[in-house]
Amino acid sequence: MKIENTKAQMRKGVLEYCILSVLKDEDAYVAEILDTLKDAKLLVVEGTIYPLLTRLKNAGLLNYRWEESTSGPPRKYYGLTETGKLFLNELNTTWSELQNAVNIVTRQKNKKNE
Repeated sequence: MKIENTKAQMRKGVLEYCILSVLKDEDAYVAEILDTLKDAKLLVVEGTIYPLLTRLKNAGLLNYRWEESTSGPPRKYYGLTETGKLFLNELNTTWSELQNAVNIVTRQKNKKNE
């Protein structure tokens, strides 16, 4: 089993949560979303993010609007819908619970190995 495959699966598992979190305070276009994820060391390519954004939009969690750009073609800005905000709140709770559970389990394992 290759560690890189496992790491990639872990990243994919939290990518939707991270995208919704990026959009929690303000709308953003794809390049801004990608930059934020990149700054956090979550390397994602455009070919991965567009289908995800479409799926989140089709699920009613995101909406978008077109805005003129001074440096090129119009940009599509994504933002959370009210349903998306509620969904993100649920994910925040779930993430905290999962994080706590994993910390407990991994600490217990580490203590047994000492």
